Amino acid sequence: MHRMRSSRLLSILILLQLRVRLTAEALAREFEVSVRTIHRDMDALSAAGVPVYGDRGPGGGFQLRAGYQTRLTGLAADETEAMFMIGLPGPAAALGLGAAATRAGNKLLAALPSEASAEAGRLSARFHLDPVDWYRASEAVAYLPSMTRAVLDARRVSMTYESWTGTKAWTIEPLGLVLKGSAWYVVANAPHTGQRAKKLRTFKVSNVIEMVVTPDSFARPLDFDLATHWAAELVRFETSLRPGIALLHATTTGQARLSALGAYAEKAVREAETSTSARSDGNLLIRFPIENIEQAALLVLGIGPEVEVVDPLALRERVRVLARDVARRMK
Repeated sequence: MHRMRSSRLLSILILLQLRVRLTAEALAREFEVSVRTIHRDMDALSAAGVPVYGDRGPGGGFQLRAGYQTRLTGLAADETEAMFMIGLPGPAAALGLGAAATRAGNKLLAALPSEASAEAGRLSARFHLDPVDWYRASEAVAYLPSMTRAVLDARRVSMTYESWTGTKAWTIEPLGLVLKGSAWYVVANAPHTGQRAKKLRTFKVSNVIEMVVTPDSFARPLDFDLATHWAAELVRFETSLRPGIALLHATTTGQARLSALGAYAEKAVREAETSTSARSDGNLLIRFPIENIEQAALLVLGIGPEVEVVDPLALRERVRVLARDVARRMK
């Protein structure tokens, strides 16, 4: 209890240094305590020699004597862990590090000279990062804070995981968490139950049905780098996701519509533009990655008459059949 109060007193002191004046009600909301507790905290700060004083009535509040600046800005353990999440309030809160990231950010600002602190505060007030795309909501990830703790403490996790192949039990050694778009993934050494060999695998945290962080620790591989591994996995996944190639003739409009489908499609169009496949009428012959015939046929239909399938013949025939069926339904 004493340690919690000491931490709160330091946080109040830093907030007053950063924000100049704060009411007891605002501080009570910030630290989820009563107004009476805040008044007792102010008495404690004053008794410790901190030049804090308060004004009552409209526009009143607590503030420090002009020019006073504390250097008691050492980071607590959880604040150090949360340092890399400063400026990412949404992801930090999802990881269970929201409050620690806020405290760490305040301490960093308080440690800066007044001019630099004011400039950092100005930037913070004018830029905000929201990683969730339009018309999408962040996934509810019940076990993300627990998984975060397991990653930070290097503890094995026993979990029940649901994938497209079914529901299975796993015991994993979580090495890192990745936020991709609005979804969280954990990269882990994960021998399947009953197997001995370890293999790096990726699990979507929202698909964890149940999990327990065990007391068993593990040693992180010294040569494992999360960012390097994830970049390689993206390349591998995207290659395996679209193993086929379709040859498409696309008009200028068709090229723009194809490019809008994603980075992989834009890359295919760009490569065609720099090749010798351009025709005098502006059309391009594009080597376009596809998942399978059905997916590609629906994609081509969505582009409309601005794209013509050259190869494979199975795709050309499937587009013809689907277009005929659509036309018949429109009668």
